[in-house]
Amino acid sequence: MLILVWGCLAAKGQKTLKDALKGKFHIGVAMNGQQISERDTANVNIIKRNFDAIVAENCMKSMFLQPREGEFNFAEADKFVEFGERNGKWITGHCLTWHSQLPRWFFTDENGETVTADVLKARMKSHISTVVGHFKGKVKGWDVVNEAIMEDGSYRKSKFYEILGEEFIPLAFQYAHEADPDVELYYNDYNEWYPGKCAAIVKLIKTLRDRGLRIDAVGMQGHLGMDGPSIAEYEKAIQTYINAGVNVMVTEFDLSILPSPRRGIGAEISTNIEYQKEFNPYTEGVPDAAMQAWTNRMLDLFKLFLKYKEITRITMWGVSDGSSWKNNFPVRGRTDYPLLFDRNYQAKPVVEDIIKLANKRN
Repeated sequence: MLILVWGCLAAKGQKTLKDALKGKFHIGVAMNGQQISERDTANVNIIKRNFDAIVAENCMKSMFLQPREGEFNFAEADKFVEFGERNGKWITGHCLTWHSQLPRWFFTDENGETVTADVLKARMKSHISTVVGHFKGKVKGWDVVNEAIMEDGSYRKSKFYEILGEEFIPLAFQYAHEADPDVELYYNDYNEWYPGKCAAIVKLIKTLRDRGLRIDAVGMQGHLGMDGPSIAEYEKAIQTYINAGVNVMVTEFDLSILPSPRRGIGAEISTNIEYQKEFNPYTEGVPDAAMQAWTNRMLDLFKLFLKYKEITRITMWGVSDGSSWKNNFPVRGRTDYPLLFDRNYQAKPVVEDIIKLANKRN
C-alpha cells in the first residue's frame, strides 16, 4: 500500500523533500542495520524517494569497524556505502573519534594499564587512516571528532583528553586529511547553542585553521525539544559558526514532542504509573493541539535553515517515528513522535508545508 501511495504522488508530479530542497541544502537521514540490509522495505522506500543524503547510525563507529586491534570489519559499512552509491546519495561517515561506542582495547595495553600518549597517537592514526582510506572517493565528508566539548566550554574528560589533552582533536583532523585530502571534515556535537560550548567550538575552529588543518563545517546535532532552545538562540549559534568561517550542518535532527523528565527519576519509567502518565502521555496518539504545536516548531526550524546558504545539510536522525531512538531516550518505553514520517510510514502534514516553503524560496 505504501508503494502505491507514493507511486500515485509521483504520477501527479508532486515534489518530494529532496526535489524541493535541491540546490538549497542536502536533506539526509540516518540509516540503521535493518535499512542498510534493505529488510525494512517501508522505510527504505521513504529514504530512496525523499532523501538525497545518508549517514549510518552505528556501523561506522569504531567498536563495529575495529572490535579487536588490527582486525577491521567493513561488511555492514560497505553495504551502507554501496546503497548510497547505487541510489545517488551524498554519503557522510560517522564517526572517527568518539569517547563512546569505542572498543575497550583502544586505551589499554596487554596488562590492562592505560596506554602512553605515543601508543594512543599510533592507534588513532591507524584507525583513522585505515577507515578513511578504505572509503576514499566514496564518503564525501567525515564527522572527525564527536562530542568532545561540554556545555560550559570545558573539554570532556574522556580518555582521549586524559592521555593527549586538547591535542587529540588536531591530530584526528590531521590524520583524516592525510588519508583523504579531498574529503570534507567536520566537528560534531550536541547542545552546541550553549554560549560556553559555542565559544569553545569557535576557538577550536581557529586553532585548527591557524595550524593549517582543514575543517569544513560544524555539525549541530539538533536533538531538540518543544521547550528549547528558542529559534533565536539556535540562530545565534548558527550565525556564530558561520562568522567563524565554516559551514553548518544539522546532523542528527529530531524534535521530541514529549516533556523532558526531571533529573534523578531513574531511567526506567515503564513500571511506574505516575511517571508513565507524566512523561509518556501520548501512547494512544497525539492531541491535535499538541501535534499542531510540534508542526509549527518544526516548520519554524526549517524556515531558519532556509535562511542561510552556509547551511549545507539537514540530516534527520531516523526515518519514521516507530524506529526513532527517542522512544527509548532519555528514558525507556516512551512513545515519541520526533520525525517527519509517522508510524504508518506516511509523511506528516509538515512535510508538505516544508515542500511549499522551499518552493517559495526558488
